[in-house]
Amino acid sequence: MRYKAVVFDLDGTLLYTLEDLWLATNHALAANGLPPRTIDEVRRFIGNGYRQLARLASPEGTPDEVQEQVLSDFNAYYQVHAEDHTGPYPGIPELLESLRKKEVPLAVVSNKGDAAVQDLMASCFPGTFDAIAGEREDVRRKPAPDTVLAVMRQLAVGPKDIVYVGDSEVDVRTAANVGCDCIIVTWGYRDEDELHEAGATVFAHNCDELAELLS
Repeated sequence: MRYKAVVFDLDGTLLYTLEDLWLATNHALAANGLPPRTIDEVRRFIGNGYRQLARLASPEGTPDEVQEQVLSDFNAYYQVHAEDHTGPYPGIPELLESLRKKEVPLAVVSNKGDAAVQDLMASCFPGTFDAIAGEREDVRRKPAPDTVLAVMRQLAVGPKDIVYVGDSEVDVRTAANVGCDCIIVTWGYRDEDELHEAGATVFAHNCDELAELLS
Protein backbone atom coordinates (compact mmCIF):
# COMPACT_ATOMS: atom_id res chain seq x y z
CA MET A 1 0.00 0.00 0.00
CA ARG A 2 1.14 3.52 -0.80
CA TYR A 3 -0.70 4.91 2.24
CA LYS A 4 -0.98 4.10 5.92
CA ALA A 5 -4.70 5.00 5.96
CA VAL A 6 -7.53 5.92 3.59
CA VAL A 7 -10.14 8.58 4.37
CA PHE A 8 -13.35 8.47 2.33
CA ASP A 9 -16.12 10.93 1.66
CA LEU A 10 -19.57 9.30 1.94
CA ASP A 11 -22.28 10.68 -0.37
CA GLY A 12 -21.38 10.08 -4.01
CA THR A 13 -18.21 8.21 -3.07
CA LEU A 14 -19.14 5.17 -0.99
CA LEU A 15 -22.92 5.36 -1.10
CA TYR A 16 -25.50 6.37 -3.67
CA THR A 17 -27.73 8.59 -1.54
CA LEU A 18 -29.06 11.05 -4.11
CA GLU A 19 -32.61 9.77 -4.47
CA ASP A 20 -33.30 9.77 -0.73
CA LEU A 21 -31.81 13.26 -0.35
CA TRP A 22 -33.94 14.47 -3.26
CA LEU A 23 -37.14 12.99 -1.83
CA ALA A 24 -36.41 14.44 1.61
CA THR A 25 -35.70 17.86 0.10
CA ASN A 26 -38.96 17.93 -1.85
CA HIS A 27 -40.92 16.68 1.16
CA ALA A 28 -39.55 19.57 3.21
CA LEU A 29 -40.21 22.11 0.46
CA ALA A 30 -43.79 20.91 -0.02
CA ALA A 31 -44.42 21.04 3.73
CA ASN A 32 -43.60 24.75 3.59
CA GLY A 33 -45.53 25.57 0.43
CA LEU A 34 -42.41 25.84 -1.74
CA PRO A 35 -41.96 24.42 -5.26
CA PRO A 36 -40.11 21.12 -5.79
CA ARG A 37 -36.60 20.71 -7.17
CA THR A 38 -35.44 18.27 -9.84
CA ILE A 39 -33.11 15.47 -8.85
CA ASP A 40 -30.33 17.10 -10.92
CA GLU A 41 -30.76 20.38 -9.01
CA VAL A 42 -30.48 18.56 -5.70
CA ARG A 43 -27.41 16.72 -6.97
CA ARG A 44 -25.70 20.05 -7.45
CA PHE A 45 -26.79 21.30 -4.02
CA ILE A 46 -25.27 18.34 -2.15
CA GLY A 47 -21.85 18.56 -0.55
CA ASN A 48 -21.89 21.42 1.94
CA GLY A 49 -24.18 20.07 4.63
CA TYR A 50 -27.92 20.03 5.28
CA ARG A 51 -28.28 23.73 6.07
CA GLN A 52 -26.74 24.74 2.77
CA LEU A 53 -28.91 22.19 0.97
CA ALA A 54 -32.04 23.72 2.51
CA ARG A 55 -30.88 27.22 1.63
CA LEU A 56 -30.08 26.40 -1.99
CA ALA A 57 -33.27 24.39 -2.49
CA SER A 58 -35.46 27.21 -1.19
CA PRO A 59 -36.40 29.85 -3.79
CA GLU A 60 -34.38 33.06 -3.75
CA GLY A 61 -35.86 35.48 -1.24
CA THR A 62 -37.28 32.79 1.06
CA PRO A 63 -37.25 34.22 4.63
CA ASP A 64 -34.63 32.80 6.98
CA GLU A 65 -37.25 31.41 9.33
CA VAL A 66 -38.85 29.46 6.47
CA GLN A 67 -35.45 28.08 5.43
CA GLU A 68 -34.94 26.95 9.02
CA GLN A 69 -38.27 25.14 8.93
CA VAL A 70 -37.33 23.51 5.63
CA LEU A 71 -34.14 22.29 7.31
CA SER A 72 -36.09 20.97 10.30
CA ASP A 73 -38.62 19.16 8.11
CA PHE A 74 -35.82 17.74 5.97
CA ASN A 75 -34.01 16.38 9.04
CA ALA A 76 -37.15 14.77 10.44
CA TYR A 77 -38.05 13.08 7.15
CA TYR A 78 -34.52 11.99 6.24
CA GLN A 79 -33.93 10.46 9.65
CA VAL A 80 -36.70 7.97 8.88
CA HIS A 81 -36.14 7.52 5.12
CA ALA A 82 -32.34 7.75 4.71
CA GLU A 83 -32.01 4.16 3.49
CA ASP A 84 -35.09 3.77 1.29
CA HIS A 85 -33.10 3.97 -1.95
CA THR A 86 -29.54 4.18 -0.63
CA GLY A 87 -26.74 1.63 -1.05
CA PRO A 88 -23.06 1.13 -1.88
CA TYR A 89 -21.77 1.79 -5.38
CA PRO A 90 -20.75 -1.30 -7.39
CA GLY A 91 -17.40 -2.63 -6.23
CA ILE A 92 -17.22 -0.61 -3.02
CA PRO A 93 -17.91 -3.48 -0.57
CA GLU A 94 -15.27 -5.62 -2.27
CA LEU A 95 -12.73 -2.77 -2.25
CA LEU A 96 -13.28 -2.11 1.45
CA GLU A 97 -13.00 -5.81 2.25
CA SER A 98 -9.70 -5.96 0.37
CA LEU A 99 -8.33 -2.98 2.28
CA ARG A 100 -9.43 -4.50 5.59
CA LYS A 101 -7.64 -7.73 4.74
CA LYS A 102 -4.49 -5.68 4.23
CA GLU A 103 -5.11 -4.11 7.67
CA VAL A 104 -5.32 -0.61 6.22
CA PRO A 105 -7.06 1.77 8.67
CA LEU A 106 -10.17 3.32 7.12
CA ALA A 107 -12.13 6.44 7.96
CA VAL A 108 -15.20 8.30 6.70
CA VAL A 109 -15.61 12.07 6.84
CA SER A 110 -18.87 13.61 5.64
CA ASN A 111 -20.78 16.89 5.68
CA LYS A 112 -23.91 14.81 6.21
CA GLY A 113 -25.30 15.08 9.75
CA ASP A 114 -23.29 12.96 12.16
CA ALA A 115 -26.26 10.89 13.37
CA ALA A 116 -27.16 9.89 9.81
CA VAL A 117 -23.54 9.07 9.03
CA GLN A 118 -23.22 6.84 12.08
CA ASP A 119 -26.48 5.05 11.27
CA LEU A 120 -25.60 4.48 7.61
CA MET A 121 -22.15 3.17 8.46
CA ALA A 122 -23.57 0.75 11.01
CA SER A 123 -26.16 -0.45 8.51
CA CYS A 124 -24.18 -0.55 5.26
CA PHE A 125 -20.61 -1.19 6.45
CA PRO A 126 -20.76 -2.68 9.97
CA GLY A 127 -17.36 -2.92 11.61
CA THR A 128 -15.54 -1.67 8.52
CA PHE A 129 -14.36 1.80 9.53
CA ASP A 130 -11.97 2.73 12.32
CA ALA A 131 -13.03 6.38 12.52
CA ILE A 132 -16.27 8.08 11.42
CA ALA A 133 -17.11 11.79 11.45
CA GLY A 134 -20.20 13.64 10.21
CA GLU A 135 -21.26 17.25 10.50
CA ARG A 136 -21.57 18.59 14.05
CA GLU A 137 -22.23 22.13 15.22
CA ASP A 138 -19.02 22.25 17.26
CA VAL A 139 -16.68 21.36 14.35
CA ARG A 140 -16.20 23.23 11.08
CA ARG A 141 -17.42 21.21 8.13
CA LYS A 142 -15.47 20.47 4.98
CA PRO A 143 -13.67 22.03 3.15
CA ALA A 144 -12.20 23.09 6.50
CA PRO A 145 -9.73 20.38 7.52
CA ASP A 146 -11.08 19.93 11.05
CA THR A 147 -13.02 16.67 10.65
CA VAL A 148 -10.27 15.02 8.63
CA LEU A 149 -7.67 16.10 11.17
CA ALA A 150 -9.86 14.66 13.93
CA VAL A 151 -10.00 11.21 12.35
CA MET A 152 -6.29 11.40 11.57
CA ARG A 153 -5.65 11.87 15.30
CA GLN A 154 -7.79 8.81 15.99
CA LEU A 155 -5.76 6.80 13.49
CA ALA A 156 -2.43 8.28 14.65
CA VAL A 157 -1.37 9.29 11.13
CA GLY A 158 -0.16 12.49 9.50
CA PRO A 159 -1.13 14.26 6.24
CA LYS A 160 1.59 12.53 4.22
CA ASP A 161 0.41 9.13 5.45
CA ILE A 162 -3.14 9.31 4.08
CA VAL A 163 -5.11 9.77 0.90
CA TYR A 164 -8.51 11.43 0.81
CA VAL A 165 -11.06 9.91 -1.60
CA GLY A 166 -14.06 12.01 -2.64
CA ASP A 167 -16.29 13.06 -5.52
CA SER A 168 -16.67 16.84 -5.42
CA GLU A 169 -14.95 20.21 -5.46
CA VAL A 170 -15.47 20.29 -1.69
CA ASP A 171 -13.32 17.19 -1.39
CA VAL A 172 -10.60 18.66 -3.61
CA ARG A 173 -10.42 21.73 -1.36
CA THR A 174 -10.58 19.62 1.79
CA ALA A 175 -7.55 17.56 0.78
CA ALA A 176 -5.66 20.73 -0.13
CA ASN A 177 -6.45 22.24 3.28
CA VAL A 178 -5.30 19.07 5.04
CA GLY A 179 -2.16 18.81 2.89
CA CYS A 180 -2.76 15.22 1.82
CA ASP A 181 -3.08 13.39 -1.48
CA CYS A 182 -6.50 13.28 -3.13
CA ILE A 183 -8.24 10.84 -5.45
CA ILE A 184 -11.51 11.94 -7.04
CA VAL A 185 -14.03 9.34 -8.18
CA THR A 186 -16.15 10.13 -11.21
CA TRP A 187 -19.29 8.12 -10.34
CA GLY A 188 -20.54 10.69 -7.84
CA TYR A 189 -22.47 13.97 -7.91
CA ARG A 190 -20.25 16.21 -10.03
CA ASP A 191 -19.28 16.21 -13.72
CA GLU A 192 -15.66 15.44 -14.52
CA ASP A 193 -15.17 18.80 -16.28
CA GLU A 194 -16.27 20.58 -13.10
CA LEU A 195 -13.81 18.54 -11.08
CA HIS A 196 -10.94 19.41 -13.42
CA GLU A 197 -11.84 23.08 -13.04
CA ALA A 198 -11.85 22.65 -9.26
CA GLY A 199 -8.25 21.44 -9.39
CA ALA A 200 -8.64 17.66 -9.28
CA THR A 201 -5.74 15.86 -10.95
CA VAL A 202 -6.09 12.19 -9.99
CA PHE A 203 -9.29 10.39 -11.03
CA ALA A 204 -10.73 6.92 -10.56
CA HIS A 205 -13.48 5.97 -13.00
CA ASN A 206 -14.32 2.66 -11.32
CA CYS A 207 -13.33 0.69 -8.23
CA ASP A 208 -10.63 -1.27 -10.05
CA GLU A 209 -8.89 1.99 -10.93
CA LEU A 210 -9.32 3.21 -7.36
CA ALA A 211 -7.78 0.02 -5.97
CA GLU A 212 -4.81 0.40 -8.32
CA LEU A 213 -4.27 4.02 -7.30
CA LEU A 214 -4.39 3.10 -3.62
CA SER A 215 -1.85 0.30 -4.02
